[in-house]
Amino acid sequence: MFLANTHADFGAPLLIEDAEMLSLAAAGDVERHFSQRQDHRPTPLHALPALAKELGVAGVFVKDEGHRLGLGSFKALGGSYAVIRLVIEEAERHLGRGLGLDDFDRPEVRAVAAGMTFGCATDGNHGRSVAMGAELVGAKSVIFVHAGVSEKRIEAIARYGAEIVRVAGTYDDSVAEAARVCEARGWTVVSDTSWPGYEYIPGLVMQGYTALLCEALRQMDQPPTHVFVQAGVGGIAAATAGHLALRYGDDRPRFVVVDPARAACLYESAKAGHPIKVQHGEPTIMAMLECYEPSLVAWRILSRVADAFMTVDEEDAVSIMNRLARPVGGDPAIVAGESGGVGLAGLVAVARDPVLGEALGLTAQSRVFVINTEGATDPERYAALVGLTAETVADQTSERG
Repeated sequence: MFLANTHADFGAPLLIEDAEMLSLAAAGDVERHFSQRQDHRPTPLHALPALAKELGVAGVFVKDEGHRLGLGSFKALGGSYAVIRLVIEEAERHLGRGLGLDDFDRPEVRAVAAGMTFGCATDGNHGRSVAMGAELVGAKSVIFVHAGVSEKRIEAIARYGAEIVRVAGTYDDSVAEAARVCEARGWTVVSDTSWPGYEYIPGLVMQGYTALLCEALRQMDQPPTHVFVQAGVGGIAAATAGHLALRYGDDRPRFVVVDPARAACLYESAKAGHPIKVQHGEPTIMAMLECYEPSLVAWRILSRVADAFMTVDEEDAVSIMNRLARPVGGDPAIVAGESGGVGLAGLVAVARDPVLGEALGLTAQSRVFVINTEGATDPERYAALVGLTAETVADQTSERG
């Protein structure tokens, strides 16, 4: 399913607070913070010339977040950054003086952090990021996981010292439970989705994602003409679309939001003209995108700067995982988890439909940017879907390199 953005706000400027959050200056500060962390390295940008030729475009470029900070997901940038920002802000209040983001490891800052507890709901990746940030500064973390989160992903969160709380139901149920418990106990919720009265912290999470955009745009010889990004609640899609709109203005690339058909909360919101909660049905294999209600901040941004919304089916996601694992024509092999290649799946669907391609202005001169948002964060599931281990696929790239 494909839907052009016809919202009344489409083309309007971002609200001041959203523009400040995703500005070039803010993104530069975020990138400087990560550059000072010993565990950080820029992730690769892969060109896929054989796939580009097959799709009839000039270039396809994949930012591979499967290598990010040892967590294997772009979400390593969001939750951990927000936790550190919040600890610094609390330390400034306690100490009565200004601090920088690089002061997070000072003894007096860690003393403040020791009295703080951060909680969040997760499908897996965001919870790992929040737990990692809390461990980094000496704070506590409590992570709420719903019934659909695999044991492997729960184990990966717990390795960072997090307390795990299991919640019956869906991701949205775990979000509500995390908010309830954290409020009752005086803990700080670090959510990647927003709701009325709760926007600042999800904004920090989104701001953390801009580091990968700064990297990617430096790694490309020319700016992209089209961008396809997958969405759960919409955080990475909105951060990408909003930052690109601020950076390039009227020359910004065409932007498409890609939802799983079984959890299409942004597509259905675009169809309705306002944020809606979609009904929970059969779970999607795209586990990191299984969200049934959009973030209000993300919707506010995407309604202004996303050109279109679309959905992809289960088999599309699995097909892309396998295509990236078994590339043709000299393209590099890429390990993409169940949700990682969904933006690319959207591009493939549009490129193979002449009507949709024409509607988006996709031509032989188009340069398309997508984000592999996760690697094999559940290695057993990855191997079952691809028929190869993540290590085997990664070795292909090493051999070609």
